Amino acid sequence: MVAPRITVNGKVPPISAAGPHMTFLDFLRENGLTGSKEGCAEGECGACSIMVARPGVHRPTDWVAINSCLVPAAALDGQEIVTAEGLGAMSAAGTELHPVQQEMAVRGGSQCGYCTPGFICSMAAEYYRPDRCGGVGPADPEPEASAGEHGPNGFDLHALSGNLCRCTGYRPIRDAAFAVGAPSGSDPLARRREQAPPAPVATEVAREGRIFRRPETLPEALRLLRDHPGAVAVAGCTDWGVEVNIRAQRADYVIAIDRLPELRELRVESDHLEIGAALSLTEIERRLDGRVPLLSELFPQFASRLIRNGATLGGNLGTGSPIGDGTPVLLALGASVLLADADGEREVDLAGYFTGYRRSVRRPDELIRAVRIPLPLSPVTAFHKIAKRRFDDISSVAVAFALDIADGSVRAARIGLGGVAATAIRARETEAALLGRPWSAATVDAAAQVLRSEGTPLTDHRASAEYRSAMLGESLRKLYAHTIEVQS
Repeated sequence: MVAPRITVNGKVPPISAAGPHMTFLDFLRENGLTGSKEGCAEGECGACSIMVARPGVHRPTDWVAINSCLVPAAALDGQEIVTAEGLGAMSAAGTELHPVQQEMAVRGGSQCGYCTPGFICSMAAEYYRPDRCGGVGPADPEPEASAGEHGPNGFDLHALSGNLCRCTGYRPIRDAAFAVGAPSGSDPLARRREQAPPAPVATEVAREGRIFRRPETLPEALRLLRDHPGAVAVAGCTDWGVEVNIRAQRADYVIAIDRLPELRELRVESDHLEIGAALSLTEIERRLDGRVPLLSELFPQFASRLIRNGATLGGNLGTGSPIGDGTPVLLALGASVLLADADGEREVDLAGYFTGYRRSVRRPDELIRAVRIPLPLSPVTAFHKIAKRRFDDISSVAVAFALDIADGSVRAARIGLGGVAATAIRARETEAALLGRPWSAATVDAAAQVLRSEGTPLTDHRASAEYRSAMLGESLRKLYAHTIEVQS
């Protein structure tokens, strides 16, 4: 293994001082790049955003925005990073403001400026999204005329859902986003998308008896897990990074699995769909392109784009959180989990995977290699997330439905619940109350009463137990109302 190297704004700053748990945000600031800020240290404010070159979906490389406060510097060994400081220098002119910076400046998108570099990086990643707009065109002259969450230039405001600002009221930021045109043909960062991203490199960083290791293959990773029973496997670091920052967790051995090729496949077979455990949610969303409607409903409501650019289904299941939004959806889809160890692989039905609060049947020497979803899919699906904010929030209750309704009757039903028990659960009694019965208001009202009693909801700062129970029943009624509306 060679000494770690990270390319930042076209240069390679020294990384020798970075230990296994130093965040990339701290690494940047120690090297004089102070545009990225720490606002929350848990991936909610976006002040620390940067862009990283990652394998593309529509082109060889995508510029992807992530939270630098959550990712260890060691995890970006060999990678190519652009910060807000580098955007202007790496723009087409090389000496002027980047188009995103220019629009933010002229439209008043910055006041105190603390959050601005983070907004700039998230906005620039969306600016370079290959399918945002075609060709080369000027900025839209009247962005104010556009309403909703997508601009006339194809800009998706969800790209900024993980960036918070307490000064501007967001209107001028939205105006700047809707005003940017397409990258020019001479834009170096646009041209960079046509070349392959940096390949993953084997990494080992050690300090004070603690080690960060990036293996080259899955068998090597599994051997390391076997040989180091207390090791922590990390992918997007969107959960583990919070543990490091907020709870000062320091694992003795960390194994990075996010770039392992064996965990990054997405395959569609005749009877199932297999999603690699280390694919980010953004990669899954763009590769599936609506093939699984229930997942398409989940993605926009799962945290923010910044988090989805790093978070994985494997990590969502691996943490075992009872309020992880991915689990109820996968339960409704009838998914199973493929667990691999140094000796082989086994398949476990997700409904039997969890054994208690943040506990599962997965052994310490096993990794989640993939999630398998059976085909064909149920034709009637819905995901209802009850939270205090529309986006970038933790669920009070999450409900996922997958029903097969034919000739007016319920032929099959799977319902996944989150936030109402020590683990995400299947609503078995409600499923039984629906199965074989007419899809009617009377059936739904009776089943809604059953659904209200599923799980063991608690009262906490997000919601009362009574509210959670009530929302379960109302979710089924909402689904029924929607199906009747569609039919009419």
